[in-house]
Amino acid sequence: MNRHFQSDPTEVDACRTHITPALQSAGWETDPHSIAEQRTFTDGRIVVQGARATRRPGKRADYILCYTRDFPLAVVEAKAEDKPVASGLQQAKAYADILGLKFAYSSNGKEIIEFDALTGIERNISAFPTPDELWTRLCAGENLSIDAPQLLTPANHTTGKAPRYYQRIAINRAVQTIAQGQKRVLLTMATGTGKTVVAFQICWKLWSSKWNARNDPTRKPRILYLADRNFLVDDPKDKTFAVFGDARHKIENGVVVFSRELYFATYQSIAKDTKRPGLYREFAPDFFDLIIVDECHRGSAREDSNWREILEYFAPAYQLGMTATPLRAENRDTYLYFGNPIYQYSLRQGIEDGFLAPYRVHRIVTQWDAAGWRPNRDELDRYGREIPDEVFTTPDFERRVALRARTQAVARHLTDFLKKTDRYAKTIIFCVDQEHASEMRAALSNLSADLVRQYPDYVCRVTADEGDIGRGHMQRFQDVETRTPAVLTTSQLLTTGLDAPTCRNVALVRLVNSMTEFKQIIGRGTRVRDDYGKLWFNILDYTGTATRNFADPEFDGDPAFATQEEINEYGQVTNAVIETSGEQEDEADTETKYPPITGAETPVLMEPPPGEPRKYYFDGGHVEIATELVYELDADGKQLRVVKLTDYTAEKVRTLCASPDDLRARWADAPQRAEILKQLAERGIDFATVAAQAEQPDADPFDLLCHLAYNAPLLTRRQRADRVKKQQAAFFERYSPEAREILGELLEKYVSASELQFVLPDMLQIPPISYHGNVTEISDKFGGIDQLRGAVNQLQTLLYAA
Repeated sequence: MNRHFQSDPTEVDACRTHITPALQSAGWETDPHSIAEQRTFTDGRIVVQGARATRRPGKRADYILCYTRDFPLAVVEAKAEDKPVASGLQQAKAYADILGLKFAYSSNGKEIIEFDALTGIERNISAFPTPDELWTRLCAGENLSIDAPQLLTPANHTTGKAPRYYQRIAINRAVQTIAQGQKRVLLTMATGTGKTVVAFQICWKLWSSKWNARNDPTRKPRILYLADRNFLVDDPKDKTFAVFGDARHKIENGVVVFSRELYFATYQSIAKDTKRPGLYREFAPDFFDLIIVDECHRGSAREDSNWREILEYFAPAYQLGMTATPLRAENRDTYLYFGNPIYQYSLRQGIEDGFLAPYRVHRIVTQWDAAGWRPNRDELDRYGREIPDEVFTTPDFERRVALRARTQAVARHLTDFLKKTDRYAKTIIFCVDQEHASEMRAALSNLSADLVRQYPDYVCRVTADEGDIGRGHMQRFQDVETRTPAVLTTSQLLTTGLDAPTCRNVALVRLVNSMTEFKQIIGRGTRVRDDYGKLWFNILDYTGTATRNFADPEFDGDPAFATQEEINEYGQVTNAVIETSGEQEDEADTETKYPPITGAETPVLMEPPPGEPRKYYFDGGHVEIATELVYELDADGKQLRVVKLTDYTAEKVRTLCASPDDLRARWADAPQRAEILKQLAERGIDFATVAAQAEQPDADPFDLLCHLAYNAPLLTRRQRADRVKKQQAAFFERYSPEAREILGELLEKYVSASELQFVLPDMLQIPPISYHGNVTEISDKFGGIDQLRGAVNQLQTLLYAA
């Protein structure tokens, strides 16, 4: 079934008359088994169109067969009785693969085809297997116990929100792998996809089923939840895991408690240091049954790490690592320790499914980032120290030399950006260090003094130095109902673990050379909140970090739209280019690219020589924004290239229609015109934006597309309307004077409002057309509703006759 359209009536008949009864007869509606019919399991990819965003339809299975509420076994694709039964099998197999299921079926009500992924066998069967039959086959193929108490233990549904399909896969695979005796387990799931929820349900299933009872049927497992930052421990403990009640305990302040079952701790609170041998040694090596390591990529598995020492001390325990980043050089120790992930859910897949937000990337370059900064001869810094006579580039800024003018220029540009979009849009700015974050906060605060007078906490710094005060700022920032703080400056603290669902802007004012860290930072904005209109977000890249990492072939979540802009010292945009997708570039494409940017594209961070001051502070100078680019990736998800929006539109039109005549013929037909408009919208093409970029606000949309794609002559909407009146007088003469007046008013609506479709009866309810009466009364002036519809369709056809 094509999931973008409603079910075929004959397919619905086959389901109602044959397939559903056959499934019921096989016992799939006998408790605890169930049938999930017409189940949509993704939210649908978000497509950004100018300033708007829409969703594509989500993926929907005709039937999902569940052995228990939380353990599906098979997917069934339904086809109409007159369709070959095999025509639905590919779709069934595809959905089964996405959903992590081993059995896929296609049926037209008369025949059934089964595909068994455990054996690779495809065969015709006379009836659907029973739940117990499928369960027995799965257990045999996966080496599972038939009773499998951990797997079949119900998930916790007290929140009222069932796990998403990929979370359910991760939960069940982790529980299955642990139940089968694998001691080290790894899950790789993109930031924002709910790793904490997955960890909670894994703990709940194992804890509720009294897994690893050690010959004591009343004993529940002891679990340790480890992370490297307090808020990564406190937030899960106090929120997601609250249902565990008094079974929870946080290890802190050097105090050891042995009477609980679910422990939370940071590595630092239990690791050894210069003052103590390590609090973890107060526990026996086999005290914990399971250790969950959140954000395990951040050094916890390095052989020379204190954290690795903790994990090795608790070697008898099962150990589950959770990370957001696939295997790369900087996190190979994690994969060597935990092994290959048993399940991966990537940023790209999250965006494709519509669970994660796409993003628009703005590459902003100051003059000093573009060409480097060199001090004048004998230039002294803020403290009277002579600054070395050399060219400093982006990797040096705020590390070896602090440039106040650059910080001010970035702050002005960012402030102007917020003024043009939304000044209260939640924004995180990643700076080089805590000092840089403080300078940026002060600059932004002064530039937004009108708001700071009303909201003193409009812009705040959140770094390790702020302690509880900073944590309070962070918590208010996370709250979707609070207006301020709207802007946070930080260096490292907020790179991970911050769940800010309405964060709309992420600004990078420091180089990020680690793909792992880059993905963590991007994850601050990938949460989606439809109810608050948060469907996409902006990345403002002042150092080339995003541009460089997007070009990395291992990056797995491409931007939806990106710009590069030149700005002057006042932060004003002086030039803008859009970068979009494409598999390769031609000569015309390369002409639009901004020249290579030295310094900003150099990913090397150099530490100053021993004995030299940490950094120099230069408060003078004058810097302008040199360029700002917009990077665009279309809905097809290809690689980036720089191209104007008008060129991008022309390219997409040519992929839909081979010639101007082809476009004209399809445009003149209302259903085909609607389909073209839909396909262009899905590719993020907004006519108002294209017309503005082409500086043709009065152009007819059809003519604008023909002009851009085929270099055809360009007509305005007024010219087309006047031509129809002049050349098609015979058409108007068929109707009464008042009917002609209504048709003329429809044309004026087309001229003034650029109505792409004359939609009935909507158009009849808009003044001045509505002054002629209600829909029935207006229809009577044409001889009836069919005659009215025919007249309107013919008018729109005549508009594009030549």
